[in-house]
Amino acid sequence: MSVDPKLTTELLRSLVAIDSVNPTLVPGARGEAEIARFLQGWFREQGVAAELQEASPQPGMNRPNVLAWLGPKPLRDATGTPRAGLVLVGHMDTVGAGDMPEPFTPRERDGRLYGRGALDIECGVAAMCAATATIAREATPLRKPLLVAAVVDEECDSVGTQALVREYSADAAVVMEPTDLKICIAHKGFAWFRVTTHGRAAHGSLPADGRDAIRMMGRVLDELDALDKRLARATSHPLLGPASVHASLISGGQELSSYPAECRLELERRTLPGESDEALEREVRQWIEELHGRDPEFRATSQFMGSRAPYEIAPDAPIAVAAESAVKRVIGAAEFCGMSFWTDTAILRAAGIPGVVYGPSGRGLHGKEEYVELESVVQCANVLRELILAWCA
Repeated sequence: MSVDPKLTTELLRSLVAIDSVNPTLVPGARGEAEIARFLQGWFREQGVAAELQEASPQPGMNRPNVLAWLGPKPLRDATGTPRAGLVLVGHMDTVGAGDMPEPFTPRERDGRLYGRGALDIECGVAAMCAATATIAREATPLRKPLLVAAVVDEECDSVGTQALVREYSADAAVVMEPTDLKICIAHKGFAWFRVTTHGRAAHGSLPADGRDAIRMMGRVLDELDALDKRLARATSHPLLGPASVHASLISGGQELSSYPAECRLELERRTLPGESDEALEREVRQWIEELHGRDPEFRATSQFMGSRAPYEIAPDAPIAVAAESAVKRVIGAAEFCGMSFWTDTAILRAAGIPGVVYGPSGRGLHGKEEYVELESVVQCANVLRELILAWCA
């Protein structure tokens, strides 16, 4: 049996039609509560047990994950944590609608479904749910429990996946993201820093008294440019290419008639597997010290603001091999890839759950026109069905 295309596309349409914009990104947005209740009900209609797990650390936020189980009762590991054989993870939240017209009215044209979240990643949620429902209809006995987790807040702080791994574990994972039906086994991470240059406030007519913090920041930007060029020339990752750095936000000064006492720059460093937060902090401190060495009047401080780790798994890891076999059985050819953006796979790996990233094809992530190719959603669902049966049955 294969996954019913009508079941899959109708579920996808229903998910896109529900406003699930992340309220941390867009204050006042509706969040994931409605789409979570819908999915829980949908699973139960398909004969699959499903529950809600409150994920937000802030009381009363009502941001629930949807957890659906198939197969035998989960075993508990040495810590007493319920453990699945396989967990499928897809996020329900989307970014804001921006300038997209009628973002929550799914529109089909030329084999594509348009709407906010159609590609990122309601299509992956629909695929993993349809695959699970198909196996439930088949009544195929599973030797290992399957956990399907539709999570909140991936587009911001990933509180959904963090809540998931606090209470549950698994032997392996598939994280749904748009990969053009390729198997992603590596992705970049990132680290954020704030650099502040310190001048001396003075009246604009008194240059001997003032020190211009904004001009000092110009030297920092020159150094940032040089660092980005060095990273581009350095040995790159075979799937991810080189690391990079860019200036994201800048502010400073108080009025036109004064020397600015302070200028603040927030920057992002995109990272490769093997790069540590400690090494990145040393990197920033080093070029600040070099600038001070060239000019003793240069003053700057840096602050590490946070990071998300890069991810990599070997192509011969069991879950990667199983995913490759499933893709070959459904599509005929399989390809491994890397992705430049970060995913929740790194959180799962830190919790001891190895995984791959997989999902349908489309274009327009976070853009005015976002679409997913409907045939790829059905193919994705069939790949997941094959993988579940091979891994759990």
